[in-house]
Amino acid sequence: MIKEPYNLIYKIRGILMVPPFLFLVCVFYGETEQGNVIWPAGLLLFTFGVLIRVWSQMHIHYRLKIHKTLTMTGPYVYLRNPIYVANTIMLLGLTVLSELLWFLPVMLLWCILVYSFVVRREEAHLLGKYGLPYSEYLQNVPRWVPCFGEKRNVQLKTKRFFWPSIIAELHCLLWLIPFIGKELFSSIH
Repeated sequence: MIKEPYNLIYKIRGILMVPPFLFLVCVFYGETEQGNVIWPAGLLLFTFGVLIRVWSQMHIHYRLKIHKTLTMTGPYVYLRNPIYVANTIMLLGLTVLSELLWFLPVMLLWCILVYSFVVRREEAHLLGKYGLPYSEYLQNVPRWVPCFGEKRNVQLKTKRFFWPSIIAELHCLLWLIPFIGKELFSSIH
């Protein structure tokens, strides 16, 4: 049985990212005014996170309304939670875009805390659903830090999922709009 706090945090995992996101959008105190470096660095981090999400989506098909199976290909060969790692990278990129560099460790710790609860619930659920194959997967693939040591089978015929995965992840670009607005507001004042 999965414990109640894990279920609750799992259910509201998206909502739990809203407070630090709103903080980044609304707070101007302590901004680092290095626009020629900050925006390219923030966009690079954010884009890297989006690309990991697209690659993950091509294999897990979470938003593609396809029958789900135990995914052990693509980024899931190296890491059990590439989407949560991608979300963290994207949020760190948004933190850089907000010019609140001092908030980077806070955002990282927040993501680690929330996603640690979330994956415990997911792992318990998947262990019950897939049994021994998932148990072996847990033992062989790290949760957070990718392992590139041994050669693994990374590819699966995913070409047909390339464009649907990009379309499924386009919503991530909406996260940029408040930061563009914040930057425009800052430049006016």
